[in-house]
Amino acid sequence: MQNYCKTIGALAAASALVAGNAKAEVEYEIHGGYTSEYIFRGLDVGDNLVEGGVDVAGEWNNVLMSAGMWTGAYQPQNQFGNQLDTEYDFYAEAGYDFGFMTGAVGYIYYWNLNSNAQYRIDGQEVYFSIAKDWGFMNSSFTYFWDVDGLDNDGYSFLGFDRGFEFNPCLTLQCATGVGFLFEKGKFSSWDSKVALDWGFTETATLSPFIALSVPFDTGSSVYNANATQGSEFYGGAMLSVRF
Repeated sequence: MQNYCKTIGALAAASALVAGNAKAEVEYEIHGGYTSEYIFRGLDVGDNLVEGGVDVAGEWNNVLMSAGMWTGAYQPQNQFGNQLDTEYDFYAEAGYDFGFMTGAVGYIYYWNLNSNAQYRIDGQEVYFSIAKDWGFMNSSFTYFWDVDGLDNDGYSFLGFDRGFEFNPCLTLQCATGVGFLFEKGKFSSWDSKVALDWGFTETATLSPFIALSVPFDTGSSVYNANATQGSEFYGGAMLSVRF
């Protein structure tokens, strides 16, 4: 389960509906990378995450739309040998820019192909988010509503981020935020990330990063029994290509 707080609102918009509109601009992106630890909402799900995905974005009748697919393979926690687990996530979002802020609603389907059938649980979430650019930083708040299978305790995330541009090709991206479990009335985890975006061509960007996750109460996620809890410092790199 990818940490979607990192991607919500990052795309301008997307959908096959846009393709037929000659006035709409559609952007596609493919991305892949490696992360030393697979962290999801304060839980260390596994090691050596290799991931990839594709996204499409555009605008139709002033509605910002996006859709995509993400997949990851990793070594699960609490298992022996070289067993790999695989996950596929499918998501879509529709949003609107109100001028003083942007709002969006989206859907995520989690499809897990875990080696241990006990934890092979699929899930669905609908989320609602608002975001605002304050000039000196961006802020966003997202509430994830568990539709089926996840038992996420009403998970929400409040995030802040800012970019520091050194030159047209090099930007330092800093993000931090905290998760909250509404049904339990407790904070879930604090997550922070620093990435250096290097645009080495007009369409390709390489982003090495380091991150820190500090869990407080990870809730009743189905991954609790097959994951470890504790502060994790990890890193990796992502490569993305837009066209």
